[in-house]
Amino acid sequence: MGVARAKNLMSPDETLKFPGISVQQVDLGDLTVGRIVTEPGWRWYTHVRPDVGGDWCEARHVGVVLSGRFGIVMRDGTTLQFGPEDVFEIPPGHDGYTLGDEACVQIEWSGLRAFAGFRLAGTYNRALVTLLFTDLVDSTVMANRLGDVAWRDLLSNHYEATRAELERHHGHEVNTTGDGLLATFDGPAAALRCASATKRAADREGLQIRASVHVGEVELVGTDVRGIAVHEAARILNEAAANEILISATTRALAASSGFAFQNRGTHVLKGLEGEWELFAYLESEEAALD
Repeated sequence: MGVARAKNLMSPDETLKFPGISVQQVDLGDLTVGRIVTEPGWRWYTHVRPDVGGDWCEARHVGVVLSGRFGIVMRDGTTLQFGPEDVFEIPPGHDGYTLGDEACVQIEWSGLRAFAGFRLAGTYNRALVTLLFTDLVDSTVMANRLGDVAWRDLLSNHYEATRAELERHHGHEVNTTGDGLLATFDGPAAALRCASATKRAADREGLQIRASVHVGEVELVGTDVRGIAVHEAARILNEAAANEILISATTRALAASSGFAFQNRGTHVLKGLEGEWELFAYLESEEAALD
C-alpha cells in the first residue's frame, strides 16, 4: 500500500536562485514539484543557456501558471503564450521568456530536475548510463490513414503511457525523437523491463514499437546526454524489427545476472561506427508479460 505524503512549497527541500529566476522545490519520492518565479526581462536563451549549453531548452515542462505571463518559441518557429490558470505541456526544444512587466509565477511538476543542473554551470559531466530508444513502427502510414486529429490523440496517449512506464521503472526522459523518445536508466534491467512494458502498452493501442538498449559513457549537459554511446544506441535501434527490443553485447553481459533471456541476432555493421556489432533480441519472459 502506498504512503500518503505532503510537503509545503513555502518550506522547500531546496531553493535555487539564478539571474531572473528562483525555484522553490520539494521532492516526493520520484516526483519533484516546484514554484518558479521568473522576473520581467528573463529569457532562457540569455540567462540559462550560458550555464547549461545547447541552443534550446531540452527539458519537458508540465505545470500551471498562477500569475503573470510567459511565452515560448519552439525550434520550428512556433510561438505560444500562457497566462493565469493555463495548464501547459512544453516539449523539449524551446526557448522561454517572461512577458510584460509582471513576474510570472508557475507550479511545475515535470522538468524541475533540469534546474539542479544549473549549479554545474559550464561543466560537462561524464557518467555511465543505460540508454533506451523507442520508435513507433509505420507511424507515417498510420498518421495518413487516421488523419491529423486522430493521430495526435493516439500519439499523445502513447507518450502518456510511455512516461508512466518511465516513472514506474525509474527512468529519466531526455527528449522525444519524432515518434519515440530517448531515456536513461541507472542499469539495464530497469531499461529492459520498461521497454517491454512500453511495447505491451503500445500493443493495447494497436501500435507497434521497436526499441534499443545500450550501456555506455555519455556527457551530461544540462538535461541532455551527448556522446558516441548515444549514436551507438540510435544505430542499434535502426536494426530493430517491429516489436523487437534489440541490445548490444555490452548490455547483454551486464544484464545476464538478472535472469533475462536473449536471442543472438548476428553481427551488424552500424552506419558511421567502426567494426562489427553483435546484437541480441530481448526475449520477454512470462513473468514480465504479467507485470
